[in-house]
Formats: sequence, C-alpha cells, structure tokens
Amino acid sequence: MSTQKMVVRDKMSVPVITLVADTPYPDALKLMHERRIRRIPIVNSHNKLIGIVSERDLLHAAPSPASSLNIWEMNYLLSKLKLSDLMTKKVISVTPATPIQEAASLMLKHKVGGLPVLDEEQHVIGVITETDIFKAFVELVNV
Repeated sequence: MSTQKMVVRDKMSVPVITLVADTPYPDALKLMHERRIRRIPIVNSHNKLIGIVSERDLLHAAPSPASSLNIWEMNYLLSKLKLSDLMTKKVISVTPATPIQEAASLMLKHKVGGLPVLDEEQHVIGVITETDIFKAFVELVNV
C-alpha cells in the first residue's frame, strides 16, 4: 500500500471505547489502566463527540504528594470529579478518509497522541493514535 493511498480507516483502532461527561474520575482512570489506553473520547447520549480526556489530564487532576489532605479526603474529592471537569472540549478530529500523513501532521502540530475518527454525523467510530501511525510507517519501510 503506498503512502498516497493509506487513509485513517485502514489503521484506526476499533472498536473505540467512549465515556460520557458525567463519568466519575476514578472510573475513567481505572478503565484506562485496565484497557491500557491513554485517551478516551467523551460523547453525548447520541454518541456525538463533545470532548476527549487523556491519561495525562487525569493524572494532573490528582493532588500533589505535598498536599495536606489525608488519603480519605483526597479519595473523596477525586470521586466527586467528573470527566466534564477535566476533558478538552475543543477536539481535533479526522474522518476515515483522511490520509494517514495528514493525521500525523495534525498530531504533531497540536502535540496530541491521538485523534478521534468521526463519521459524517459526527459519531465517534474509531481513534487513530501515534502507535497506529508508527505501525503504518513500519509496514511501509518493511515492504
């Protein structure tokens, strides 16, 4: 497959795991660790993209070890956090027909490790990550 014809559809990760904005912080962090993923698109009740949350977003929400809060106070406060409090609302996304090199350029330009893939109705149908793009590159050089 040449680089001119390789598109996101060919390399995106599916099925995509999504969550809703009122998902509690601990549930999202647990899911990321269990599934070994670093970002989760946030959707509304119609499966339309409204945000994205990364593992980094969640880890930055955790209190500093220098905090004067005890473990129970920290856990209580974290349990009250929802993804709507932490998610990025202006999300860069691509379509299945986006060329791989364009997706890679967007990721570099915006310094993100993955992009949600949206269909014509703005439903999340996949995610293209830096790992997916790296695998595509390896395939190309091993031809």
